[in-house]
Amino acid sequence: MNFKSDNTASAASEILRALSDVNDGAVAAYGDDPWSQKLDEAFSAVFEREVRVFTVASGTAANAISIATLTPPWGSVLCHREAHIECDECGAPEFFSGGAKLVLMEGEGAKVTPATLAEAAARNARGIHSVQPSMLSISQTTERGAIYTPAEVFALGETARGAGLRFHMDGARFANAVAALGCKPADVSWRGGVDLLSFGATKNGALAAESVVVFDLELAEEVARRRKRGGHLFCKGRYPAAQFLAYLKDGLWLKLAARANGLAAKLADAAGVAGESNQVFIKPGAEGLAKLRAAGAQFYDWGADGSGEARLVVSWNQPEAEVEAMCALLKSLR
Repeated sequence: MNFKSDNTASAASEILRALSDVNDGAVAAYGDDPWSQKLDEAFSAVFEREVRVFTVASGTAANAISIATLTPPWGSVLCHREAHIECDECGAPEFFSGGAKLVLMEGEGAKVTPATLAEAAARNARGIHSVQPSMLSISQTTERGAIYTPAEVFALGETARGAGLRFHMDGARFANAVAALGCKPADVSWRGGVDLLSFGATKNGALAAESVVVFDLELAEEVARRRKRGGHLFCKGRYPAAQFLAYLKDGLWLKLAARANGLAAKLADAAGVAGESNQVFIKPGAEGLAKLRAAGAQFYDWGADGSGEARLVVSWNQPEAEVEAMCALLKSLR
């Protein structure tokens, strides 16, 4: 019963077939192949407006390139204290940006609110002696499995614009959010003011396929050059491109995410906790966690050391038998 991370999941058969289908003969390199040339059109159809798309190998690269594009070295990135860019990227945003500072905010469910954002922007705008508040970065879904609604994204976008900030979204689990909300992808991205979106696929059935989706087309040239300078321009661009084309085709990305969300909802119900996406957080105490592990469950502890809290993540291809067995264990702890 492995609920450590959706990073542990295999690649979807549709993705593997797409890779096999393009794996024949010689084609142009560095994004000039026929599949890479279709990416902008495919993503533009999904987001209902013209976009530019740049594939990279990791979510960290997508985030760091986006942040470097939106803030100068003397600028600051306003984000939640539990954000992935703060806790899990080994200083990559600071490195790629040449030293931009992360300014951390609090918020339930690892969510930022307009009020918190406005306060942080004002608090860190003290002329030449302070870093310059430059951008907001949020995660969708958050590191606590919570989801920003279209109204919440819009409100944050308005607050950010009022404070002179650009807007980035870490969408490592963007598919899970859209599948859970049942809304259009545009409603929780550019319509809410998002300038750059790190659009993830690796956690949801792809194989080292991440991307930066550019809504403000004036930023596209800089993203392209920072991607190259950062070592993330694929020479064999057909392979990530083919994955994304298959991922978007017929809504595969949402189907895979919806399955993970649905199975996670069963875990949440069994544990008697709230759950919005494919991440479920439980707090049965150290003894309860030990019982789960003794029964064969695998997961990561969460929160402060000794808090007795853990995170359960359901993957797109999680066996239903594992979920049912875990549900029985969780119910036994209540």
